[in-house]
Order: sequence, then structure tokens, then C-alpha cells
Amino acid sequence: MNADLFVYALPAFAVLMLIEWIDNRRDPDRPANGIDRRDTTSNIATFVLGRVAKPLLAQVIPFSGVVLAAHFTPLHLSPKHWWVWVAGLIVTDFCYYWAHRADHRIRLLWTSHSVHHSSRFFNFSTAIRLPWAHPAANILRGLCWVPAALLGFPAWMVFALQSLGLLYQFPIHTQRVKTMWRPVEYLFNTPAHHRVHHGSNQPYLDTNYGGVLIIWDRVFGSFAAESEPIRYGLTKDIGTDNPIKVNYTELVDLVRDVRAAKTWRGRVGYIFGPPGWSENPAAPELEKASAAA
Repeated sequence: MNADLFVYALPAFAVLMLIEWIDNRRDPDRPANGIDRRDTTSNIATFVLGRVAKPLLAQVIPFSGVVLAAHFTPLHLSPKHWWVWVAGLIVTDFCYYWAHRADHRIRLLWTSHSVHHSSRFFNFSTAIRLPWAHPAANILRGLCWVPAALLGFPAWMVFALQSLGLLYQFPIHTQRVKTMWRPVEYLFNTPAHHRVHHGSNQPYLDTNYGGVLIIWDRVFGSFAAESEPIRYGLTKDIGTDNPIKVNYTELVDLVRDVRAAKTWRGRVGYIFGPPGWSENPAAPELEKASAAA
């Protein structure tokens, strides 16, 4: 995220988290999974420590491809025209959709993105539960914005619009807002849509990847409406609020699976296949049978 934009937004984030906390405390019917002190502390600690570790490995190196693409492309759009900004917002949000979808469907990327989803709660502090340095995942993910640069949008504009998209997503991490005006719900990502995205129970898994716009999910078949109680977190809870373990438990599990793989197909599958992929197709079924027993 653009550092200047983020620094300017921090006071607003803090105020929104305080308002949400007060509102939650005053609600006699507040859900049990509303706000948890240890979880919120873990979210904030993960964010603060990440600001120190992340810049070089998670931003400078991964997005070098965007800078190179913007330099060598024969197309160059001028930011002086308002329509370029509108088009840029749509294009970068489209790039975000596919980057976010890849976060959930490629395990190497999931080792990083799972940090954000590992909270068993859903509130404003969840929005800043962000991963630290995962260089391999970040480099691969950064390629998703190269098409925007190739279309002629200046690299700095791509970064700025990506940051604006991430800022937009902060206030939709809440259970305090139910649903909004129907046209807004149809076009844009809203708290209701993003609650679904953070659900770890069916029918919510791998849905609602959109950043600002939810129309990409409607077009590409990944949209789901909020229809039943949502269970937040991972399908297999990591059972800790330690920021270091929160950040690297999934990566450690990936390395363990790759080392235990018996074939190159297995090693590649564990890295680039979806989370839950197994070299032994019978393994998930055996695990389910064991759990049922």
C-alpha cells in the first residue's frame, strides 16, 4: 500500500475501530464473535511489526515488474484526463480480483493471504491483520498488475489506485452494517459481501473476491450472497494469537508437505495447487472419515 496514503488514513482507521468497539459494547445482542481483545491485539501487533518487515520484500521488489512494463509499453495514457482515472480504477480493480482469486487458489500465495483470514472474528481490526515478508508469494502476486501498466497507465497511478482500493476495503470489515441500498449491493463490495468472503463454512468458501466492485464475481461465477450464519476464520484454526505463528504457520506447513512429497508432481502440486490439494487423493477422504469417527 502507498505509504503516504496509509499514514494519512491511520487516524481514521483508529477512530472507526473505537466507534465499532463502543457500538459493539452497547449492543446487548452483540454476536459472540464480534470483537475479542486478544484477537484484536494480535491483529494490531501483526500490522505494526509488518510495517517494519514488509516494504522492501513485499512492495519494492514485487512491483518492479509494473515499473518495467510501464516503461517499455508503447501505450501511454495521460493522468490529466478524468476518464483515465475512472478507467484506471476499473482496470486495477479487475487486476485485484484476479490477484485475490489467485491468493485463494494457489497455495504459495495462500501462505501469505491466509494471515488475513486466520482471525476467528470479523471487525475493523481484522482489516489490518496483514502478512509480513513472503517474498516468493509477493513477487508472483505483483505480476497481476502488469497488464494495467501495459495498457498505458503510469506505474505511480497503478500504485495509487491499488492503494485507494485497499483503503476502500477497510470499512467493509464490519458486522455492524447489515445491507445497503440494492444498487450499491449489486455493483460494489459491501460489508455483507465481504463477510461472506471471510466465511470458512459452505456455501461461502472461495467467493466474493472483488475489491471495490463486486461485479467481477457476478461475471466470473464466484459471487455468493449472505444466506446463513457465517463462521469466520480458517477451515482448520491455527489456534494461536502469536503474530509470528499467525504469519508463518501456513508457510511451515507448505514446506513440510513439499519435503514429504514423493514425486516432483507432488512438490509442484503442493506449491502451485489449491490449498487442501494432496499428492494422495485418498488422504482428504481418510481425514474426513477419521474426523467423523
